[in-house]
Amino acid sequence: MAISQITSVRPAKTVVKRQGGPLRWLLLGPALLVIVATVIYPLISSFVTSFRQWQLTTSPTPGPFVGLDNYTRAFSDNNFLNSLWVSGLYMLLSVGLTLFLGLSFALLLSKPTRLNTFARALLIFPFAVAPVLKGFSWRFMLNPEYGVYAKMMGDIFPPLKGYLWLGHDFSALLVIALSEVWGWAPLFALMFIGALGSIPPETSEAAKVDGANGLQILWKITLPLLAPVIYIVALLKVISAFKMFDQVQIMTGGGPGNSTQTLFYFISQVAFRNLDMGYASAVSYILVVIMGVLAYLYVRNLLSKASE
Repeated sequence: MAISQITSVRPAKTVVKRQGGPLRWLLLGPALLVIVATVIYPLISSFVTSFRQWQLTTSPTPGPFVGLDNYTRAFSDNNFLNSLWVSGLYMLLSVGLTLFLGLSFALLLSKPTRLNTFARALLIFPFAVAPVLKGFSWRFMLNPEYGVYAKMMGDIFPPLKGYLWLGHDFSALLVIALSEVWGWAPLFALMFIGALGSIPPETSEAAKVDGANGLQILWKITLPLLAPVIYIVALLKVISAFKMFDQVQIMTGGGPGNSTQTLFYFISQVAFRNLDMGYASAVSYILVVIMGVLAYLYVRNLLSKASE
């Protein structure tokens, strides 16, 4: 009786040879040098400078170490505290209006019709406009003599005819926030449209069968299901709000008074107008801490959402 022998064939191992160390570092070297020169070195240098007294009007080189004096000075400086307040108020205005309008646009354009498809394509254009151009455009349109927005508001509300929108404290900050909302709300609308598309239609249909109206479905089903997306995009907008500079510089220059002087704008004034580099570096790192906490929350929630 012949005994057949069965030989097991093992798959050949694929051997991937790693590139040699010298070649790898030679290819990465130019990019690493650029990162060190433009990111790492300025961060370290400004951090060390934040503990020094350095007034460029009196000395071209950094002065002596003063410890935490620059940091303690910030929290006793009314201009710094005002810039924190203005940044916080601007953040509330811009984030709240952006979320409300973005979600409203998304609910209106969520149905797949030809007109909605065309409108969705147009939504990206406001976000693509440069912040400086937005500042010039809004300042022009709010001019009380020939601005189209100013004239339109004056025709609708006669008491506002000739009103200096950029000449009063709250209205100036509100207009700056609206110029940013104009660019961000359409982008958020596109994000919310994508999130609405992931909600199973059977959920709302079952609620309608149970007698729920449109408002109840929105409040008890749609918004809770959108809550993770709302939280992530809100954090993204908060981070952007604390970096507001361009429209403030173009539209108001921090005025009237210092009512629109955001934290980022305050740092630029301390550094490049007052030439107080030590104090400007300290305030910058206070902003870095704020941004770092917000960025950590954003990334943590983004990763937790991706792992679900």
